Amino acid sequence: MRQPELLAPAGSQTMLETALAFGADAVYAGQPRYSLRVRNNSFRDEITLGVGIEYAHSRGKQFFVVSNIFPHNSKLKTYLADMAPVIALKPDALIMADPGLIDMIRETWPDMPIHLSVQANTVNYAAVRFWKKLGIRRVILSRELSLDQVAEIRQECPDMELEVFVHGALCIAYSGRCLLSGYFNHRDPNQGACTNSCRWEYNPLPGKEAPDGDVYLLEEKQRAGSYMPIEEDEHGTYILNSKDLRAIEHVQRLTEIGIDSLKIEGRTKSPYYVARTCQTYRQAIDDAVAGRPLDPGLLRELDGLANRGYTGGFYERHPDREYQSYLKSHSESDRSLYVGDVMAYDAAGLAEIDVKNRFSVGDRIELIHPRGNLELTITTMQGKDSTPVNVAPGSGHRVSIPIPAGYEGAFVARFVAEHDQTPAILPNAPV
Repeated sequence: MRQPELLAPAGSQTMLETALAFGADAVYAGQPRYSLRVRNNSFRDEITLGVGIEYAHSRGKQFFVVSNIFPHNSKLKTYLADMAPVIALKPDALIMADPGLIDMIRETWPDMPIHLSVQANTVNYAAVRFWKKLGIRRVILSRELSLDQVAEIRQECPDMELEVFVHGALCIAYSGRCLLSGYFNHRDPNQGACTNSCRWEYNPLPGKEAPDGDVYLLEEKQRAGSYMPIEEDEHGTYILNSKDLRAIEHVQRLTEIGIDSLKIEGRTKSPYYVARTCQTYRQAIDDAVAGRPLDPGLLRELDGLANRGYTGGFYERHPDREYQSYLKSHSESDRSLYVGDVMAYDAAGLAEIDVKNRFSVGDRIELIHPRGNLELTITTMQGKDSTPVNVAPGSGHRVSIPIPAGYEGAFVARFVAEHDQTPAILPNAPV
């Protein structure tokens, strides 16, 4: 079987380097002005993009630039001038959605490869054929397709590259075309300014029922005094929180179908997230190509990531409740917690840890590293000035612990016991 590409998000140079180190074949990053990730994007200009593209190419990998905004007229006027220095950097493809922008690129740079963004909502083989006639090299299929529907498109369009998402956030709108953020606070998701309104914490206000008694007025935690009507049942009010996509169990079938690229979502996530997902999906792809069955341990590895509960999405049809997290919006993870990064070793052979979340002497931890993961128990810990300490309190601290040499740059995850009530992700901590 043909080995599909593993495509990973790169919201920063560190994420890019992590993704490639942990098994990604290609990465994608957006331009803040012309992609749907204005926030939390370190690739601010052609200089930073150039560094990223050069780094990927030096390692024989590919770099795709995301330019998938649905622009208003004002951005059309600056688009070609802003794209000229980006095209000069020789990215391997542009990921685009808007027909007008696609036409402008095709006319100005006819040899520039274009991948059709999932935002274009391609759900049938006739649409794939249409885009091929316009010179599109690859179509990223809509998340709303089943495995059988994907297979039919592959059969009907054997000469078009096809890409699908296998992991990450799911939208409550059709493949991302959401208006909630624009409606609530005038930050348009389709212009790249989404504030993830579907993830907010909405609390019903007692005594604020509508006259019919069926609708509550809600107050979002960070927006006191701003009331919104919304329905509620016995499960609460988290009706907008889709579970996260995890399709690692479908990698074998997608490989057999002949999908060209399997994509991980998450340009606003942390390098730890990228390391974990790339490592697990890399193994799943390699096992599928070699004819080996899925390692059940990979599911457990992904359970260790912060998530809102997992679903296989639309690949296999399930009852609606399987897709939606009605009970809560925080992470469902209870296996492990990202607690730090290994920065360096001191003269005594102790590893310096940049702490992200709390951990203690006696905790069992896992070092996640491209050379392989290692589990061990923390026996001693030193704080500032080599003072013995028992606890690393959280973000902003640095401690030293004994771990074998050669794990510089490793991510540290603490195993969470079943009785441990520490949340899998703490407020303001990296995910």
